[in-house]
Amino acid sequence: MNLEQLSQWADPIGAVIGFVLTLMVLSYVIGDNFLFRIAIHIFIGVASGYAAVIIFYNIFWNQVILPLLLVFLQGAPSGLLVSLAHILPVLLLGGWMLTKASPRLARLGTPVLAFLVGVGAATVIGGALFGTLIPQVAATAGVLDLDAAPDDTGKLVGWFISSIFILVGTVTTLSYFQFGVRPHIEGAIPTRHPFFESMATIGQGFIAITLGVFFAGVLAAALVALVDRARFLWQVIQSIFL
Repeated sequence: MNLEQLSQWADPIGAVIGFVLTLMVLSYVIGDNFLFRIAIHIFIGVASGYAAVIIFYNIFWNQVILPLLLVFLQGAPSGLLVSLAHILPVLLLGGWMLTKASPRLARLGTPVLAFLVGVGAATVIGGALFGTLIPQVAATAGVLDLDAAPDDTGKLVGWFISSIFILVGTVTTLSYFQFGVRPHIEGAIPTRHPFFESMATIGQGFIAITLGVFFAGVLAAALVALVDRARFLWQVIQSIFL
C-alpha cells in the first residue's frame, strides 16, 4: 500500500476515531466511568505531547541549538560569544530549575521558582493595571464628553442614559473592592463607611449581572459544541450505514 492509498484512508479512520472518542466523552452523562477516564487521559496525553514538541521546536531548537549550529558552521568567534551570552543564562536557569524534580535537591531550585513567580506576578499585575484598570478609568472619564455626543436630540438622550449607566456601573463596581480598615479597638470587625457600603451593594449587582452574562455565554458555547458533536455523530453514521 503506497502513500496515496494511505492518505485516502486517513479521513475515514479519523472519522471513526473521532466517533469513538466522542461517544466515550458523552458517556459521562450516565456517570463517571472508565471509558470517559480513558478518553480524558488520551486528550491530556496528546495535548501534553503536542505542547512538549512545540516547546522543544520553538525554544530549544530555534533559540538554543540552531543558533549554536549556525555560529559553529560559520566559524565566527565573535558571533559565538554573543550567542553564548544569550544562551548560557537560559541554560543555567533551566538546568537549575530541574533540581525541583529531585526531593533532595528541591530547595536548590527555589530561587529560580521564586524568580519565575515574581516575573509572572509582575506581568499579570502590569497587564491588569495598564491593560484593564487604567483604560477602563480613562474610558469611563470620557463617556460624558460633549464633543462625542450625537447631534440628534433623540440619540442624545439615549447616549446620556447609557453614559450615566456606564459611569455608575464602573464606580460602584470599583467601590465593591474597597475594603474596610480595622479600627483601633482590639477584636473589632473591619467596617466600611455607610456610603461605600451602599455603593458596594450596587456594584455587587453589576458584578452579578456580568457573571450571569459570562455564564450564559459559556452555556451557549457548550450547547453549540454539543449540537456540533451530535451532528458529527449523525454524519459518521450516515456515511457508514446509509
